[in-house]
Amino acid sequence: MSTLTRRALTLAAVVSVAALALTACGRDGGTATPEESDEVVASPGITDDSLLFGISTPLTGTTAGPGNCTADGAIAYFGTKNDEGGIAFGDGKTRTIEIKKYDDEYNPEKSAANFQQMVADGVFAAGIGLGTPTNRAWREAAIEEGVPQVLVMTGDPLFNDRAASPMQLGFVPIYQQEGAAFGEVLAADSNPHKVAILYQNDDYGKGYVEGFRQAIDGAANIEVVKELSYEPSAQSLEGQITELSATGADVLFHAVSIVPLAIENLQKAQSLGWFPSWFLPSNTASPGGVLTPGGAVKADGTLVYPGIYAVAFSEAAAAPPFQESDAGKAYFAAIEKYTDNDGVSFPHCVWSWIAAQVLEQAFMKMEEPTRESFLDALLSIQGFEAQFLLPGGAIDTTVDGLPAVQDVVLQAFNGRGYATVDAFGQG
Repeated sequence: MSTLTRRALTLAAVVSVAALALTACGRDGGTATPEESDEVVASPGITDDSLLFGISTPLTGTTAGPGNCTADGAIAYFGTKNDEGGIAFGDGKTRTIEIKKYDDEYNPEKSAANFQQMVADGVFAAGIGLGTPTNRAWREAAIEEGVPQVLVMTGDPLFNDRAASPMQLGFVPIYQQEGAAFGEVLAADSNPHKVAILYQNDDYGKGYVEGFRQAIDGAANIEVVKELSYEPSAQSLEGQITELSATGADVLFHAVSIVPLAIENLQKAQSLGWFPSWFLPSNTASPGGVLTPGGAVKADGTLVYPGIYAVAFSEAAAAPPFQESDAGKAYFAAIEKYTDNDGVSFPHCVWSWIAAQVLEQAFMKMEEPTRESFLDALLSIQGFEAQFLLPGGAIDTTVDGLPAVQDVVLQAFNGRGYATVDAFGQG
């Protein structure tokens, strides 16, 4: 936490204590000393037996599928914990966690309004919600109000800059990491490649492209033949796909965040007779939510395209090992009990479940019922091997400039699910 924020929160606590002292003096006519008024004043949204956490995310609209998942994983996790009696906090109190979700429709104006409603509703902290522009829309307001905005589902590096974003922390790997992971593997391949790039014209798309271009810088086997962008409000990208197909590129770097557009693009490329290998961002690479409706998989399970690649950090709920494990069975039971989700179609449900575990770790470490104590605890987690992270992965919130999840692997889709690869052409 920055010195400025720490001082601001401390000042707020001092002012509140002083006010209590004056009130006591007026009641009994005595003089209250600082030693007599040193009780910690709880932040809004937390009592001795409960805590209120807000999630603003797209529950309707074009990104409703992953948006609902970002809330439902945490709702299911804490629903289970609440049924077990709650969470033992570091201050010795046991509390249940209430999650209140707000629909922003992937609209920055609505997400900004949602934050004001969260303040009015008295949330202790907020976060986990999906989207770069939507989370950015209330970042400054969260700083001004002193409300933690944490574990947000955006790879925007801004949320991990402690000086610029003292009340924030990102959860998923930054976009540059994902783009670089694909670029590194492609640059290491011995074959020449022509790459077409399609990206969303905002920090999301530009971050992916930045990471990819840095990774392929100086690679003699790679030629970027064309680069096109689109606005997040676009309803169709058929024109861009048609133009990119004319390049004859054998690789499409597809930094597109909108699920319906990703589906349409997979279908459009086929109709044009263009069959490149695809790099898909982790949030639009779901087999059930994107690839199958996009026609990327034939009825017999073989791929239409020569390769489909994505970056991952968590286990896939659709994979048989996940579904057959005791932990996976408990996950699905909780999802069914507490939500209307299937927990499979989008990885965000599992991501949200993991993020809830990180919150739990912070709650168990915070020694006072204050936002300052919560942030101190949250930013001190290191080496936490959360359930459903890929082998070797661990949560680390202590590094300025990086999110809670920092480990990524490149995976290729094989018609049934994703498998980790270390070379282009594997899968």
